[in-house]
Amino acid sequence: MAGTYTTIQGDMWDGIAHTQLGSAFYKDSLMTANRKYLRYYIFPAGITLTLPDEGEESSADLPPWRQVNG
Repeated sequence: MAGTYTTIQGDMWDGIAHTQLGSAFYKDSLMTANRKYLRYYIFPAGITLTLPDEGEESSADLPPWRQVNG
């Protein structure tokens, strides 16, 4: 079940993925679920992000340099 997270000043994609989804490896699926906020590297307070279901990341969502071949 997807949820939401409201940012605090200084949050970053990998930190949110780690604390809210259990691993920084979910950063890409978090970013995919929140494309309109991709301009942020460091978040201001008060932005509500959609949290994807854990385990939702697939190699198709990753940029080519992060995809595992084989």
